[in-house]
Amino acid sequence: MLPIAGAGTPERADAARNRRKIVRAAARLVAAKGIDGLALDEVAAEAGVGIGTVYRRFPDKGSLAQALLDENEREFQEAFISGPPPLGPGAPPKQRLRAFLEAYVDRLETHGELLMVAETETPMARFVTGAYRLHHSHLVALISEIDPDADAHFRADAILAPLAAAQYIHQRRNGMTAERIKAGLSDVYLARGMR
Repeated sequence: MLPIAGAGTPERADAARNRRKIVRAAARLVAAKGIDGLALDEVAAEAGVGIGTVYRRFPDKGSLAQALLDENEREFQEAFISGPPPLGPGAPPKQRLRAFLEAYVDRLETHGELLMVAETETPMARFVTGAYRLHHSHLVALISEIDPDADAHFRADAILAPLAAAQYIHQRRNGMTAERIKAGLSDVYLARGMR
């Protein structure tokens, strides 16, 4: 996630080195074994650090999954904050909303299993991340432009709900294509759901 000003003390060099080793080891294991490779004891062994070192940095699989997704999340945020239209500024809000939905589905298609671990390790894991808050704020701004009288905060949550990774994985496993999901989201939130 993008750094937050005043967000604590700088990381010690040895701690930063261990964090990088752990994240690289986790990435290798996920690449080799899939999401099942994200067992924290296996990550510790692969990284050559003690299990306590892993747990100090990443108390659960979800937080480690978030770390693995960090670069992708940064790229996604950069694209909708300052990238080219229609995802970035410069396009009408409905086009930007459609582009956001489609880009989000593309991320789910590529990183859905990892996102599912990150979002479901604890009951509220998805909602307490800076990423969710930023996605929500972005949608609130777009919805407010499209329909100033709307309850933009509720609609933003309603738009993000079917973009939960577990929902997406369920749909894909039951035969829905990414294109069908994109079309369905567009139909619900643009053709019918917004004035």
